[in-house]
Amino acid sequence: MQLIRTTQELAAACATLADAPFVAVDTEFMRESTYWPKLCLVQAAAPGAEALIDPLAPDIDLQPFLALMAKPTTLKVFHAARQDLEIFLNLMGALPAPIFDAQIGAMAVGLGDSISYDSLVQGMLGRRIDKSHRFTDWGRRPLSEAQLTYALADVTHLRDLYPLMRDRLQAQGRTDWISEELAGLTDPEIYDTAPENAWRRLKLRKTSGDYLVVLEAAAAWRERQAQARDVPRGRILKDDALQEIAEQRPRSAAALERLRTVPKGFGNSRAGQELVRAVDQALSGERRPPLVQRAPPLPSGLGPTIELLKVLLRTEAEAHGVAPRLIANAADVESIAASDTADVAALRGWRRDVFGEKAIALKQGKLALTISQGKVAVEEVR
Repeated sequence: MQLIRTTQELAAACATLADAPFVAVDTEFMRESTYWPKLCLVQAAAPGAEALIDPLAPDIDLQPFLALMAKPTTLKVFHAARQDLEIFLNLMGALPAPIFDAQIGAMAVGLGDSISYDSLVQGMLGRRIDKSHRFTDWGRRPLSEAQLTYALADVTHLRDLYPLMRDRLQAQGRTDWISEELAGLTDPEIYDTAPENAWRRLKLRKTSGDYLVVLEAAAAWRERQAQARDVPRGRILKDDALQEIAEQRPRSAAALERLRTVPKGFGNSRAGQELVRAVDQALSGERRPPLVQRAPPLPSGLGPTIELLKVLLRTEAEAHGVAPRLIANAADVESIAASDTADVAALRGWRRDVFGEKAIALKQGKLALTISQGKVAVEEVR
């Protein structure tokens, strides 16, 4: 099995792949010990064409493949695409488009929420996936024939699976059902690595000004350190340490050293002193705390209504053969419980037809949930 290791070979392979209406894509990468994912292998398959690409080869420029990823007339098919898309965003400066995520498609055709690739392939193609090389170190060279065969199978299965899923979605009239989920995947904001926004990934324990100012400064400092040193964030400081720093606001090395979650000796290190300066500057200046948008508290007494709406959601999802999460999330359900005119996706478009109208009717006493033959049923109240 040929592993593409030169730009010339890659250009020839991409010319063939580009003639196809869609290309199934997968990547093998490592990031256990790095901040930035290290791309080790790229697999691609289209009807009548396959390619295994070695991005670690010294004589290869990935530009022909990146151009294919950006080609607007070629659909790129992934499974659980987010990490693959992040890699291509780092390489291209833009996200591949257009895309299809088979895991999202599976939710719309009734194969479950966040279905594994193994289960999807077995369920739709009747094939069992060889797992013998699942924990391969893809950064080591040379790769064996067995490893390459295993890697290529990931995309050849996906290539064969996509037309079946596409046809099923079309037959069920659900092609548009997943457009919002796919659009979310191509929102650059979810891949944002700007240090000044790093605090947004952390759970807020407070909303006081000093806490937010220090949390923002400490998270930004950690992000810059992790990026510059190309190590995971946790290798610099754990999230719990950032939280304690934001709560205690240490302005000296000694104060930092006394914190329970900070490694011993860190306060007196060069990095610790830099962090203390960042905290001190954040507190000494006229820096405004970041804006935190919090949903208004729910009216009291909504608990039973929320639980009934959750039962309705599961019932309607099962009736339509679709994963509940594709219709509404917990926040949507809570918002609908509080207001019939809530500005949520579940009260718009197809989601309103499937669930939203019935949710409002249930709240208004026009529908009832009953149990018939051991199953929940939805009935009109006369």
